[in-house]
Amino acid sequence: MPVPVPRQRAIPAAEGGQAHAASHNGGTTQVSVETGAGAPRTAGPAASDTDRAGTAPGRAETTAHTNLTLLLIEDDPAGSPIVPDLLDQAGKPIRVRTARNLTEAERLLTDDVHCILLDLALPAPGRTRNTDTAADGSGEADDHDELAVLKHVLQLAPRHAVLALTASGDAERGAEAVRVGAQDYLFRDELDGRLLSRAIRYAVERKRSDSAERRLAEGRMRAQENRRLERGLLPTPLLEGSSLRFAARYRPGRSRALLGGDFYDVVRTSDGTVHAMIGDVCGHGPDEAALGVELRIAWRALTLAGLCGDELLGTLQQVLEHERTNDEIFATLCTVDIEPDGRRAGLCLAGHPSPLLARPGLPAQLLPYDNNGPALGLLPGARWPRMQVELGSEWSLMLYTDGLIEGRVGDSGERLGQDGMVEMVRRQIDTGLRGEQLLQAAVNEVRELNGGELTDDVAVLLLDRADAR
Repeated sequence: MPVPVPRQRAIPAAEGGQAHAASHNGGTTQVSVETGAGAPRTAGPAASDTDRAGTAPGRAETTAHTNLTLLLIEDDPAGSPIVPDLLDQAGKPIRVRTARNLTEAERLLTDDVHCILLDLALPAPGRTRNTDTAADGSGEADDHDELAVLKHVLQLAPRHAVLALTASGDAERGAEAVRVGAQDYLFRDELDGRLLSRAIRYAVERKRSDSAERRLAEGRMRAQENRRLERGLLPTPLLEGSSLRFAARYRPGRSRALLGGDFYDVVRTSDGTVHAMIGDVCGHGPDEAALGVELRIAWRALTLAGLCGDELLGTLQQVLEHERTNDEIFATLCTVDIEPDGRRAGLCLAGHPSPLLARPGLPAQLLPYDNNGPALGLLPGARWPRMQVELGSEWSLMLYTDGLIEGRVGDSGERLGQDGMVEMVRRQIDTGLRGEQLLQAAVNEVRELNGGELTDDVAVLLLDRADAR
């Protein structure tokens, strides 16, 4: 069956807030509107005209320079127009398009439609007006759902404001329409231009406000879910039975994120050895953060399985090569395995800055990094020598990522660097700072020197051993 040609009425401006009476079929008709409990006003219907309609439904948004457009969905058997003259807040005429059925209405839901005025007397899909017989001839009418047509329109146009049009005295049905999702309801035989115009503006703004609130709530929910997920992916050190003290600070460079491309972990194996690791995936996005988590979890599993040194790093490189999004992604890594007596450690560096060692009576210094191997993912078949390091009976060992040393120093643009960091930590240790306080002071001073937040991820962990004598 061919779709009826849609009508488009261009509504002329009204004077003094009241609409002009217009003749229709040789007579003049006076109509009024009531929005909820509003008082009725008189107005005349507007002359009709035709206009083109688009084909794609779009978002219902307005600007200060855009005329409002109303889509009227009604099927009046008498063919008389029911909408009077309408003006927007700026005094511009509100354009009216008319659809005789839901199929035609879907065609007319273009980007410039801001509000829908739906006659609730319109038959629901699959039904005809003034009949209680179902479309399949079964005689089972959809009497239990008088708002089926409204629900269909709300599904068809979820981003558009909707005004429900019902018979005078049927306020209960109108109120139910609002509960279902319409912005307001009007009485069909009491339409008034000024109050109807106000109802349209109100419906559009209310829909916009509701949509903004919904998007805000959805955004907050996604942010909370992301934070719970990221918090669950942060490491929990496994140091039960160890006399070493542990502290860490972590600051992702991504705004409002808990995870960045930096990662760290500490575990104690069954033989009493304490293994510590810190690494940095190049880049700062969520993909890099995800890869960092994968490498950390792989490191923990491989370490608990007994791997260390070159064998462990070679296996991690295979993990990185299989999981990275492109071949240019690499990761730097520093691993330390501290013997059960706490006096010696093995050190492996894969393109990563060397840890800082502080001992009583001696200036803090960097551990040797002459045998530093390449970053993971750069060279197939690479090797990473394991260096033996003497720690002593009492010490503090600080592992960090380059976010701590690449911040700027004042207005000169010069970077802090490893030498600047070593000097800073020496000074802070001399003031008596240890553990958590030392790391917090170091991160805070780096931020202050940089003149604000650091753009790179920062991860720092500290292991302390006190003299057991």
